[in-house]
Amino acid sequence: MPKIIMPTNKQLSAKIEALLFIYGEAMTYKKMAETLDCSEVELKSAIQELEESIKSDQRGLILVSDKDKVQLTTKPDFAGLFEQLIKEEMSENLTPSALETLSIVTYAGPISRAEVDYIRGVNSSFTLRNLSIRGLVERLIDPHRANAYIYSPSMEFLKLLGISKKEDLPEHEKFSQLVKKLH
Repeated sequence: MPKIIMPTNKQLSAKIEALLFIYGEAMTYKKMAETLDCSEVELKSAIQELEESIKSDQRGLILVSDKDKVQLTTKPDFAGLFEQLIKEEMSENLTPSALETLSIVTYAGPISRAEVDYIRGVNSSFTLRNLSIRGLVERLIDPHRANAYIYSPSMEFLKLLGISKKEDLPEHEKFSQLVKKLH
């Protein structure tokens, strides 16, 4: 009979940190336990250990919990740093990654952040947030999953392009067929 090796709390804590970082949004304990193949009791114990580790180390992150959800976020002490970064981002032209993300959302939307990440091969949370702040994309609750979001081009963005609907985009049919193959 094969021996089952249970992960230590430290291993599970590291997995939780990685999962929350990649996910980029609040995640329910239930979903985390299913994803990590552990019990909610083990998960909560490892989350406590992770929280203590983050507090004790001089790190820029904290865990924020609300009822049955937890999220990895930046410490409030660094709000000024991000305000400066966002101001700079808003005063500059769109970066190549922002243009890439905006193109994906425009042609493939409504689309989840995870799908955008899959297509791009990198985490797109910050870019989607900036596009949302600029009013170029809209974040809506996913009708199929109440605890997730989907992104679509905003009406303002379509107006800026001078089109009335996504189907008026250049080569829309060609790219929508490519997107369908990804699903």
